Amino acid sequence: MSPFEAGIPLIVLFVVFGLTVGILFGFFGMGGSFFVTPALLVLGHSAPTAVGTGLAFVFWTSLTATITHRGLEHIDYRLGFLLILGTTVGIEIGKRALLLLADVGLADLVVSLLYVVLLASIGVFVIRDGRHPAIEDESSIENPSSLSAHLERVTIPPTVTFHNDVTLSVWVVLPIALVVGSLSGFLGVGGGFLMVPALMYGLAMPGAVAVGTDIFQITISSAYGAFVYGQQGAIHFAMLVPLLVGSTVGTRIGSVLTDHLDDAELRTTFGAMLLIGSISVASKTISHTYDIELLHTLSLTLLLGGALLMSVIILYLGVQNMREERSILF
Repeated sequence: MSPFEAGIPLIVLFVVFGLTVGILFGFFGMGGSFFVTPALLVLGHSAPTAVGTGLAFVFWTSLTATITHRGLEHIDYRLGFLLILGTTVGIEIGKRALLLLADVGLADLVVSLLYVVLLASIGVFVIRDGRHPAIEDESSIENPSSLSAHLERVTIPPTVTFHNDVTLSVWVVLPIALVVGSLSGFLGVGGGFLMVPALMYGLAMPGAVAVGTDIFQITISSAYGAFVYGQQGAIHFAMLVPLLVGSTVGTRIGSVLTDHLDDAELRTTFGAMLLIGSISVASKTISHTYDIELLHTLSLTLLLGGALLMSVIILYLGVQNMREERSILF
C-alpha cells in the first residue's frame, strides 16, 4: 500500500522519516538510500523497485547537501570527478547484475545478505577505530604502516595530489570508485557507507572532507543510476515524494553539523548506524524466509527508530559542541 492510499498520517510519517534520513545523509555522506532501500524491501517491494527508488531519493538529498558542503569548503573536486568516472561505470555493471538475478528470482535474497554482511563488517571496523583512532594527526598519516602510505607507493602515471597533500595514482582511485559504484548499482545505495571509510582510511582525509567529496560524487552517479532504473519503471514515486519533502530540510542541517563534531564522534555514530541497518535487514530476511511477523515488525521499527535515534544523537552532540566552541571564543 502506498502512503497516499493509506492516508495523511502515513504521509506525515514518511516526511518525518525523510527529515531524519536527510540529517544522516548530510552528516555522514550516506544514509539516504541506505535506509530507503531496505525500508522498501521490508514493505514487500521488489529489489529493482527498492533500488531504483533509493537512487532517486539519494540524488535529490545529495544535491541539497552538496550545495551546503560547497559553502563549507568540504569538497575536493579533483578527487570528486575521478570518483564520478569510476562509480558511473560501476553502477551500470551493478544494475545489469541485479536485473540478471531478478530474472532468476534471487535478487531479493542476495541483496539482503550483502547488506547484512557489508553493514555489519564496516560498522564494527569504524566503531573500533572511533574508539581507538588509527588516524589522529599528521604523524600517524605518515606512518609507513598506514593504508594511505601503502597506496602512495603506487606511482603509475598519471598521479594527482589531493587534500592533505596526498598524491595517488589515478589507477588507485578508479578501481576503488568502480567497486563502490558496482555495489551502488546493485544495492541501490549512494555508496557512502563504503566510500567514506575508503576516503578516510585510504586517502587519510578528514571526516568532513571525506563526507563532502563523497556527497558531491554521489550527486552525479545517483542521477545516472536513477535514470537507468527509471527507464525500467522501477521508481516508487508515491513513497519518494513525501520522503524528499522532509529530506530537503534535513540534509542542510546534517551538512552544517559536520563542522561541529570531531572525527572520533563522527566515526563512532557512523558505525553504530551501520550496525542498526545490518540487524534490521537481517531481521527482514529471516522474517520473509520463515514468515515470522514479529521479526518483520522489528525490522521496520529498527529502520525508522534507528534513523530517528541517530539523528537526535547527532543534533545533541552538534549543538553541545557548538555551545562549547562559542564559550571558548567569548
